[in-house]
Amino acid sequence: MSTSTWTLPVALSPPLSPREAVADALYRCLAGLDTPDRDLLESSFTQDACFIMGDRVIEGIKEIRAQLYEPISKLDTTHYVTNLRIHIEENGTEARMSASALAQHYRPGTGRQLDAPRLLSGGPYIIHLVKDAEGGLWRIKKFQMGPKWTEGDITVITGQGSTQSTA
Repeated sequence: MSTSTWTLPVALSPPLSPREAVADALYRCLAGLDTPDRDLLESSFTQDACFIMGDRVIEGIKEIRAQLYEPISKLDTTHYVTNLRIHIEENGTEARMSASALAQHYRPGTGRQLDAPRLLSGGPYIIHLVKDAEGGLWRIKKFQMGPKWTEGDITVITGQGSTQSTA
C-alpha cells in the first residue's frame, strides 16, 4: 500500500511489458524519494541491494533507508531520468539499465522560494536488476550513480556549513 497521496500503487494495471517493468523499478525508487513514499522506494530494491555514489557504498535495504531515504525524502526534491537503455538477459530474470539523471534538491519547505539555496546534480546511472520470483517485480540489486557535475550548495544535502559548490 502506498503511503503517499502523490504516488500510484507498486503493482500497476494493466500489467507492464518486460521493458516497462524493468524501468518501473527505477521510477519506483525515485518516486519513493520524491513523494516521499518509503514502501514504494523499498519495493524497488532487493534486501541485499548495493547503492554506489562515487566512492560511497551503501549496502542492504536497511542502510539504504537510513543513509539515502531518510535524509533525501525530507527535502523538497525531484529526480528526472531519461535516455533509459534496458538489456534483459536471456534467462529473463536479470537485467541491466543505464540512464541519464538530473536531481534538484532544496531544504524542506523552501523549494518554491525563488532565492532558496539548492543543489542541482547530473550524471549517469548504471543499474543491475533481478526479477523477484514471488511477486514478479523487478528490483534493483546494484545502483551505481556517477555524478558528473553539481551546482549549488552541498549543505542542502549534508546539513553542514554553507559552502557553495560548482563543478
